[in-house]
Amino acid sequence: MNKLEWVNIMKKGLRLKQKKKGRLKCLFYLFIIYLGYQMIVNYFNNIKLVTNNEDFIKALITNSDYHLYYEKSSKNLINILTKIFTNFDLNNPITILEKNIVFNNKNKKTISSSDGDVSINELEKVSMYINDPYPNKVDNPRVYIYNSHQLENYNNKNLEMYNITPNVMMASYLLKEKLNKINIPTIVEEANIIEFMKINNWVHKDSYKASRFYIIETMEKYNNLDLIIDLHRDDLTKKDATTTINNKKYAKVLFVVGLKNPKYEANLNLAKKIDNLIQKKYPTLSRGILTKKGVGVDGIYNQDLSSKMILLELGGQHSTIDEVLNTIEVMSHIIKEIIGDN
Repeated sequence: MNKLEWVNIMKKGLRLKQKKKGRLKCLFYLFIIYLGYQMIVNYFNNIKLVTNNEDFIKALITNSDYHLYYEKSSKNLINILTKIFTNFDLNNPITILEKNIVFNNKNKKTISSSDGDVSINELEKVSMYINDPYPNKVDNPRVYIYNSHQLENYNNKNLEMYNITPNVMMASYLLKEKLNKINIPTIVEEANIIEFMKINNWVHKDSYKASRFYIIETMEKYNNLDLIIDLHRDDLTKKDATTTINNKKYAKVLFVVGLKNPKYEANLNLAKKIDNLIQKKYPTLSRGILTKKGVGVDGIYNQDLSSKMILLELGGQHSTIDEVLNTIEVMSHIIKEIIGDN
């Protein structure tokens, strides 16, 4: 190889290097532009988001698809990168402190919804009391909803970074608003049953004893109630708690009837009537009716107070807010059909 050929080879190699460097520079600039675009999109998406349960419920009542903004935001590149590399959420700066302080709550465990003796303090670690953003303004309600277990929580997928914890109280408020919109006047128990239990030094297994006070008080105030619902969520696997109908996912429901109540037949017949209608319209939505008695269970669930009372298990601890919402929409129309129009 002569000197000229060697020089040509060197020049060719240099040009290839420069071309490669130019491509890398272009890719780098494109990445910066894309990152900037993602930051702008993330900023405008986050303007729409709220960071507490009460405002979240308000937004869901106004727009049933509101929760989808959180799913969209969680898939944004900026949020993904910051969560992966720093565990710091741009929308929740306190996470910077949580990396160094013991109160990091990212590894909270889910407490079972059984009737066992569970510490209320332990329950409060995985959920929170939620105030009704639209307190009762109904003079003559037909439906009364309450939660003996106010701190039973759902899956907070895409909501954890915003400090939002969906639970059965949120589901109660949403069902109330759905029913009110279709002209079924409905109220939800506004009292903090957890605080009432603490004042009396009661534990989790005393929840039905605590809610009983409020049921009696409400029944004395409103003597024309057509339906009383104790709304819970069950302790289930994701598969057992979920069904798909027409490409939409729903949280399954279960009815519980206590056989220690000497007049349980009326409650059982009501549960069967509602369950049969669900089975007819949405065959896979209901898990049926569970009757309970014996050692270690309540067996009455306050159902001795009224023949118009049901205990409804809505979804499980792995159910997401969209699955719960889909079921609430269905249940509101089922309830209207059951109790009829005035």
